[in-house]
Amino acid sequence: MNSWITAIFTTTYPFTLPVLEYPYSSLEPHIDTATMTIHHQKHHQAYINNLNAGLEKHPEFQAKTLKWLVANWQSLPDSLKNIVRNHGGGHLNHIFFWQILSPNAQKPSQDLQKKIMKDFGSLENFKALFNKAAVSVFGSGWAWLCVDNAGKLIITATANQENPLTDGLFPILGLDVWEHAYYLKYQNVRAAYIDAFWNIIAWDRVEDLLKQH
Repeated sequence: MNSWITAIFTTTYPFTLPVLEYPYSSLEPHIDTATMTIHHQKHHQAYINNLNAGLEKHPEFQAKTLKWLVANWQSLPDSLKNIVRNHGGGHLNHIFFWQILSPNAQKPSQDLQKKIMKDFGSLENFKALFNKAAVSVFGSGWAWLCVDNAGKLIITATANQENPLTDGLFPILGLDVWEHAYYLKYQNVRAAYIDAFWNIIAWDRVEDLLKQH
């Protein structure tokens, strides 16, 4: 398993803020420096702080991986459920998000393009369906490209900081559509932010995740 995938799925309490592999400014002009700085240092750190505070009171779950906690939050004690659902999901989703962004423009490999075309008909249709899912999220949430248990690619969306793992899906591409992810630059024009996202996807890492399913 690639080390970056291990970092996403096998971390345990106490959780810490991951160091980004690229400068905050490197995603300009698609995501601005101020947004990246605040998003990473403030929003992501807050999810970690709240998750650690909740787990501090539940030592019986401290050895569980972040992936396990998020996938199984519904079975946790009532005093921990929403903490993991909101803040554990927030931590996992953001680790994932930072890893599938790249300052260097990429295209999907031929193998990945064939897979996308098989399941969606064309790259253009896949992009249109993903954009629709992302722009249609009411309020805060995420749009995802996932693999189901049959190995088929599907597009879904989750509210707030929920993750498709909870529903038995394996995410390989995700877009944060909370307002804090784009409002400084794009204000209320979420669709422009979604369009910009296609210029900064680390497709090699999307394919790494697909191979791990």
